Amino acid sequence: MRYVRGLKFSDTVVDGPNIYPYNILNKKASETIIFDGITLIYGENGSGKSTLLNLLANLLDLPGAEITLPYGGSANDYFSRYLSECLYFLEEDEAGRVLKIPENSHYIKSEDILYEVKKIQQEAVLREGYLYERRKLGMTKEQVAQFKDSYLMEKEIDKEKFAQEKYSNGQTALQVFEDYLQPEGLYLLDEPETSLSPFHQLKLAELITQCARFLNCQFIIASHSPLFLGALDGMIYDFGKEPLTVAKWQDLPIVRLYWDFFQKKMK
Repeated sequence: MRYVRGLKFSDTVVDGPNIYPYNILNKKASETIIFDGITLIYGENGSGKSTLLNLLANLLDLPGAEITLPYGGSANDYFSRYLSECLYFLEEDEAGRVLKIPENSHYIKSEDILYEVKKIQQEAVLREGYLYERRKLGMTKEQVAQFKDSYLMEKEIDKEKFAQEKYSNGQTALQVFEDYLQPEGLYLLDEPETSLSPFHQLKLAELITQCARFLNCQFIIASHSPLFLGALDGMIYDFGKEPLTVAKWQDLPIVRLYWDFFQKKMK
């Protein structure tokens, strides 16, 4: 399933090492990236992977988008200017009608997941989060006040604490992803493999594959992990290459690095 078909980067090239995001994306000027049901973005630090996701999140007004304010109080809002110079293209149905971005869509960064894990592992925050969830489910302030510190709530908190002790950070992170990923959604994931063991990376890849195949979800994912990148059947872009083209998994520098390392260790 596709909701967003592509993104054309700004045509403008602006010199200056601190003029974000031009300083990151100048080499992508005028290029267009096409998205699939699962699109994978690989690149070294500073290549523009996270910048791409955040630009797209802002253009599509997704939860989790971050607005970069002008540096040092400068009057030049280069981030907003760059956004205005980009074009994005949405998918159309068979009748030629443009599809809407689903409400379940989200931009999920690795720090968001780590925060959720930390929240689960802190009882005070856990209690506040539990009450917040009750309010989201429709409880009034009066009902929340009555429920707070009740025997029923204590039992529920004890269950959460037991789960915290039972599961590792990686297992908890995987559970958080299971909560985030709902049917019919566009999900931008920034290094989702952070804190996940190789085993749990494969479990997350399996979850993403199932969501894309059966639940009408689209994924655009930035990742460094050769295992995670290889486990997903998606279109791969190497942001370190010019011009921007689809890459083969086995040709990615990180895969070659691991291959050479294991070859030497096996001798």
